[in-house]
Amino acid sequence: MSRIGKHPVPVPAGVDVAIDGQHVSVKGKLGQLAMTVIDDISIRREGDQIVVNPRNESRRARNMWATSRTLINNMVHGVSHGFTRNLEISGVGYRAAVEGRELVLQVGYSHPVRYPIPDGITIKCERPTAVAISGYDKKQVGEVAAEIRQFRLPEPFKGKGIKHEGEVIRRKEGKKK
Repeated sequence: MSRIGKHPVPVPAGVDVAIDGQHVSVKGKLGQLAMTVIDDISIRREGDQIVVNPRNESRRARNMWATSRTLINNMVHGVSHGFTRNLEISGVGYRAAVEGRELVLQVGYSHPVRYPIPDGITIKCERPTAVAISGYDKKQVGEVAAEIRQFRLPEPFKGKGIKHEGEVIRRKEGKKK
């Protein structure tokens, strides 16, 4: 028995869930998401909850049980509350700003790095060294955060670069004489 899969997904008020066979679509105040679940998993709605169960005892069904439940839970949470990833920029002269639908990063190159903001994503820069990425699709928010982080990965000697909030960079000792 899956410790995660056995829990039903609560559906808050204001979220519409449509289950058509193996296709699940969720619509809320922030947007609309849809996914198709594999045939080994059964989905049904019971009141204000979605119950996910395996159809058989195959290894694939047991593996995908909790995964499917978590993906559906992320869809429901995303269209009702949304997801946010925070990035921190550290380094002398390193900064970020939002100009229209572009994120402009100055991270030590001879030119500013311009990143076009995808649809469904909102980027805010409260401070020049903090970037908040938010949206209703957890996967897309994580991918955008990873792409922005790739422009200047944190380095271990001085800790300069773009890192996730709360990420600990293992520091190395510099050269000795």
